Amino acid sequence: MTPRPDTLAAALTTATSFVVNAIEVLRFGGLQTDEEPSPFEIVTRRPMYRLRRYYGPVAGGAGHRRDGVDVDGVEVDGVVMDAGSRPPIVLVPPMMISADIWDVSPSTSAVAALHEAGMDPWVIDFGSPDIEDGGLERTLTDHVVAVSEVVDLVTAATGRSVHLGGYSQGGMFCYQAAAYRRSRDLESIVTFGSPVDWRGNAPLGIPEEVVVSVARFVADYVFSDRPLPGWLASTAFRLLDPLKTARSQMDFFRQLHNREALLGHERQRRFIGGEGFVAWSGPAIVDMMQQVIIQNRMMVGGFVVGDHVVALADITCPVLAVLGEVDEIGVPAGVRKIAAVAPAAEVYEFPVRAGHFGLVVGSTASSLTWPAVADWIGWIEGTGERPEGIAEVGPDSAGDPSPTTAVMLAAEGVNQVAGVGVGMVRGTGHLALSALQMTRALGYEALHAAPRLMRLGQIQTGTRISFAKIMAERARTQPDDACFLFADRVHTYSAVDTRITNVVRGLIEVGVRQGDHIGVVMETRPSALVAIAALSRLGAVAVLLPPSQDLSELLQLSSVSEVVVDPEHAAKVTDAGARALVLGGGGADRDLPGDLGEGVVDLERIDPDAVELPRWYRPDPGRAGDLAFVVFTRTSGSWQTKLVTNHRWALSAFGTASAARLTAASTVYCLSPLHHPSGLLTAVGGAVAGGARIALSRGFDPATFDEEIRRYGVTVVSYTWAMMRELVRQPVNPRETLPKIALFMGSGMPRGVWRRVLDRYPGTRVLELYAGTEVDVVLANLSTSKQGARGRPLPGTAEVRLVAVDPDSGSIRTGPGGYAVPSEVGAPGVLLARPRLRVDASVRRLRGVFRRGDTWVSTDDVFERDRDGDFWMLGPASTVVRTAHGPVFPIKVADALGDLPEVDLAVVYGVPVATGLVAVAAVSKWGSTAITAADVGGALVSVPSAGRPDIVHVVDDIPVTNWYRPDATRLATRGLPKAGPRTWIRDPGSGEYVRLTKAVRDGLVPSTVTDGGR
Repeated sequence: MTPRPDTLAAALTTATSFVVNAIEVLRFGGLQTDEEPSPFEIVTRRPMYRLRRYYGPVAGGAGHRRDGVDVDGVEVDGVVMDAGSRPPIVLVPPMMISADIWDVSPSTSAVAALHEAGMDPWVIDFGSPDIEDGGLERTLTDHVVAVSEVVDLVTAATGRSVHLGGYSQGGMFCYQAAAYRRSRDLESIVTFGSPVDWRGNAPLGIPEEVVVSVARFVADYVFSDRPLPGWLASTAFRLLDPLKTARSQMDFFRQLHNREALLGHERQRRFIGGEGFVAWSGPAIVDMMQQVIIQNRMMVGGFVVGDHVVALADITCPVLAVLGEVDEIGVPAGVRKIAAVAPAAEVYEFPVRAGHFGLVVGSTASSLTWPAVADWIGWIEGTGERPEGIAEVGPDSAGDPSPTTAVMLAAEGVNQVAGVGVGMVRGTGHLALSALQMTRALGYEALHAAPRLMRLGQIQTGTRISFAKIMAERARTQPDDACFLFADRVHTYSAVDTRITNVVRGLIEVGVRQGDHIGVVMETRPSALVAIAALSRLGAVAVLLPPSQDLSELLQLSSVSEVVVDPEHAAKVTDAGARALVLGGGGADRDLPGDLGEGVVDLERIDPDAVELPRWYRPDPGRAGDLAFVVFTRTSGSWQTKLVTNHRWALSAFGTASAARLTAASTVYCLSPLHHPSGLLTAVGGAVAGGARIALSRGFDPATFDEEIRRYGVTVVSYTWAMMRELVRQPVNPRETLPKIALFMGSGMPRGVWRRVLDRYPGTRVLELYAGTEVDVVLANLSTSKQGARGRPLPGTAEVRLVAVDPDSGSIRTGPGGYAVPSEVGAPGVLLARPRLRVDASVRRLRGVFRRGDTWVSTDDVFERDRDGDFWMLGPASTVVRTAHGPVFPIKVADALGDLPEVDLAVVYGVPVATGLVAVAAVSKWGSTAITAADVGGALVSVPSAGRPDIVHVVDDIPVTNWYRPDATRLATRGLPKAGPRTWIRDPGSGEYVRLTKAVRDGLVPSTVTDGGR
């Protein structure tokens, strides 16, 4: 059939239009729309950004741009920058997308819509890093600081607090900048598809382990020395939804003949097709991968911005999170997490049925997003009602971690192809996750702890190893990583290493030499750790003196004549007769006279560059067998010195790092004072050995504990004895979500406190460690089910054995041939260690213990070992109460009584009576529920009959030492407890506990003993 002329004409017109439009697309990259961008002026320029103000007082007609100068006040180029009653809103683009995202086309322009709604829109333009001077060297910090600086500029220009809005990663910048400035001058934050939790809610539902592994590989090997080009960023963005991209291209070509139908979406097509994407600097990518994904700092806190450390918990202004219900990049569950990490902020959400790009560009954004944002600002400003569709988000709000399932159910037909593609990606991710989990189950220690344990096994007496040497290694391998976090400031390994070197020069200048014993009396602060590390680098011995009133006695005991001090302790040291070498305490708190006396030297006044190093100086000369530190313990009212070699320190440091699985992503909160052995050997030592960050505290304050945990992003908390008891006493606000802490590690936590810590912080673990100060042994309880156990010896530590002791005298029992008798399973025994390296002459050695010529060192601590090989500490040998019915072990009894929910703390001590020595247990109450004799008897069923206390009584409080160790000394001096309804004595016939009467008590008191308990 011959075609009709009008049909031919129409076909020819269509073909001609197609060819003409195709030529235009090939020539110009797209169709010319003749659309003009919204008018704006460049108010200020910085190397990092240009600040645009749309529809400003001096902006001209459509598309007019005018360069201004810095907004130093409220005037720019002679024009007063006052928007009157218009609330200012600053819009922040992501790093890899142009600032034109906020003004893609007139029909879908964010700035136009907000201006029409009565707002004063400002936009940060980061430019194209590949053509900006130094653009490819930008870091994440540069972007966050730029946003904060713009808030100051706009506030100064308008005289009003601002609303801060950001799309995708730009929203993450808004959160970080708000935390950085503690919400100062911010009315509210509005984010669009900005996830807070990238790890647990990754795009396409990829498992967390896979996301972290890929991020680590990308940070270490892909973008460590190269940027991401704009064209590649555009391609990657489109490949996240390949089916939609292909369908859009097909629709475009199918309608290429119909110019009018295409013009309305042409600017959007060209923007997402490549024109809207810019390069992404390599350092910024690496920083994002490290902090946002690998370390998950937006969730756990401790985000580093320059030399400051911040947490999203510092956000206090209202937050509106606009989320896409079908967004596979900014997954809704990840976006909602802002409510969990910003408990002080009122968080709301506005769900939109759109994908990631559709949140801010397109018909959905024009009809839903921008009217809702305008209404939100009006509500916050007090000029309108709460917008419809906005819902408050609670800290525990949860949702489907990925919308993939919903999308697939809603999309039939052609969209099933996309479902298959996404399913393949997710299936591959879950397969990789299974492989990773199997690898971890087969041998986590082999993969992660092996290098540390192998290094321990290779250490010999002459091996060069020390605290300062490990610090130097960290400065060389991870110079820009955070080393110390203190007073909201960050000190990198590189900066700390430089500071250590400078202090070494100062010490050399004042006459300190290798091998000298130099005291250290300082509060917990970076300068204290630097001083200890500097003495280690010099090869001197750091004598860690507690700031006690017995300072003169300690100086004499340690034969120390020079002490490194902070300004607060300088006078105490000189009064005690030693020379004070003052270090640290810079700023307003530093109070030293200009003319120092003969006994005071200010190390800060020494110019390190002017010091000529002597020829004998060699950095980090310490060897494994050399003495590194001297620490003090107080036993029975008298001070004793304990010697710590470099090998002993390394054993604790690497052992702790392995047991706690510390990595560069870990942050260890060091609550123990540095003069306490657990502070330097376990908390600080483990962190340095593992490459983790060290968060230092001026002191343990339960009231601010959770706040500091969030701010520093603490994952591991160190403790000593019953320290955490003060924490679990703190009431929990039902509206507040407590921070998630991966691990508590330390030694001596009572079992009752252990249980309450787990109750307060669900999901956490307690790593109980035992480390002999002068003995090369570290025990670690890696089990989650054996509360109170000290665990098993870590690989690389000394061989340990339990030997039976005489129940009356406590001396080691011997068998045939005079050799010691090993303890049976479940039987008490003194823990002996067989040293790998030579033992210091001051440490008492045992020879011929199990065979002729062998050498062992006693820990003087009594343990028992269960059938699984785990060691349970019963108490130091000196604290065992040896009664007529057998030895009573204080820790075993205290743990049994501590299992009662009504018991806070428990201690055991001996009291002499007419018939010998009786064991008395004192308990303090937890809560208001009364403790009964039946409770006591039931709790002590787990203790062998011969090892149970004779008397149990309830006291108002049990004192603890400065290191939070329950102290029975004062209770013991009072003698027998008073008779009464809260005191029970064990009936020798029935074994039950009955009320202690005055008559029975009077019969126990020997006539020669002063009765302090009446």
